[in-house]
Amino acid sequence: MKKVISFDLDGTIVDGVYGNMVWLEGVPARYARRYSMPLEDAKKAVKKEYDSIGEAHLLWYDIDYWLKRFDLHVPIPELLDCYIDHIQLLPFALDAICALKERYTLVIASNAARIFVEKELAHTGLAPAFSRVISATSDFRMVKKQEAFFLRLCSTLGVSPAEIVHVGDHAVFDVEVPLSVGIDAYHYNPGGEGNGRTIQDLRGLLDLI
Repeated sequence: MKKVISFDLDGTIVDGVYGNMVWLEGVPARYARRYSMPLEDAKKAVKKEYDSIGEAHLLWYDIDYWLKRFDLHVPIPELLDCYIDHIQLLPFALDAICALKERYTLVIASNAARIFVEKELAHTGLAPAFSRVISATSDFRMVKKQEAFFLRLCSTLGVSPAEIVHVGDHAVFDVEVPLSVGIDAYHYNPGGEGNGRTIQDLRGLLDLI
C-alpha cells in the first residue's frame, strides 16, 4: 500500500525557468562585469565551466562553489532574489498536489540546493503541502543518480520502497534509479508519449496509484 509520494521540483512542479535565470543569466551577467567582457562571451565561458563538471556531480548544484570559482562577490540570497518573479507552477501541479495530499504524505526530493528549493516553495505557497523537503545535494550530499539516495530517503521517511512513489522529469535520476531499488516511479514528460511509466499531467497520478 502506498503511503508517500515523493516529487522532484524543477521541471516537475515548477517550470525550471527560475533556475535557468539564476544559472544561465544571473551568474554570466556578473561574470561579464567582473571580467569586462560581452555578456554572450561570458555565457559561453560559464556554460563551458558548468559542462566540465556535469549534472551527475555534486558541485554542479552548489551555487557557493561556482561563485567562488568565478571569483564573483555577490551574496547568494541577493542573486536568487533578483529572479524570484520567474518562479512559476507548471500546469495542473497545484490541482494534483491539492488532491493527492488528501490521500498521501507528500515530500520533495530534489537535486537542487536547499536555498533554491525553499525559495520556490515559499514563492508558490506550496510549502505547507509537503511534510518533508529534502535536497539531495544539500542534506544528503548526494545526487539522485545514486541508489543510496533513494534507500536513505525511505529510511528517513520510515517507509519501505514498496510504500513510496517517486515522480520527476529526469528519465534516469527520477525513474530508472528509484525503480532499481523497488520504488514505484513515473516520468513526468508532458511532451512525450504516454506509457506505463510516463505521465503528461501530474493529475494522472490519481489514476495510477
